Amino acid sequence: MNHLYPIFLKVHELNILLVGGGFVATEKLEFLLKSSPQAQVTVVSPMFRPEFLALAESAVNVTLIEDRYHEKYLGGKHLVIGATDDKAVNRQIRDEAKERFLLVNIADTPELCDFYLGGIVTKGNLKIAISTNGKSPTTAKRLRQLLEDVLPEEIDDLLENLNAYRATLKGDFEYKVRAMNEVTESLVRQEPRDKRQDARLEKFN
Repeated sequence: MNHLYPIFLKVHELNILLVGGGFVATEKLEFLLKSSPQAQVTVVSPMFRPEFLALAESAVNVTLIEDRYHEKYLGGKHLVIGATDDKAVNRQIRDEAKERFLLVNIADTPELCDFYLGGIVTKGNLKIAISTNGKSPTTAKRLRQLLEDVLPEEIDDLLENLNAYRATLKGDFEYKVRAMNEVTESLVRQEPRDKRQDARLEKFN
């Protein structure tokens, strides 16, 4: 069964520890920065590949520590990502993080993960996360590419207009929900929106 519960984290307000400086760690850091360019990441590794250094230097909140992993680096962290090529070290990271009640992800080892770094589609304010429950990251990648091609760039304009329309609504929460449901109903239908809905949204352009 799929027991995952998706959430969206403000990682620019959290402290993340990434252990590793090789190919896999580069992939993890690239994923974080693509989704959240201001993610606060501390990286610990005895070595860093040139590609990793170039990526880290282009970021605003990435701190590099050239050292082997030690439990002391877990202090003050909210999330931990283990991406070393040493299974024993990865297990140590996981066990010591769990002792501190930290959420941990161990690369390519689903059974040691509290969370997965899935595929993410971003179109302005719209963000869609894709997970295969750790079964096939490649499939998540392909679905991400598909959605990036299918979703129009104008989707962000629609979101801004809907937000502006919602701000004009008077009444209680239940009324606002009904009104927003009505104006967005055509988004999940095949037929076009009626003229009243278009008029309500176009005035916010």
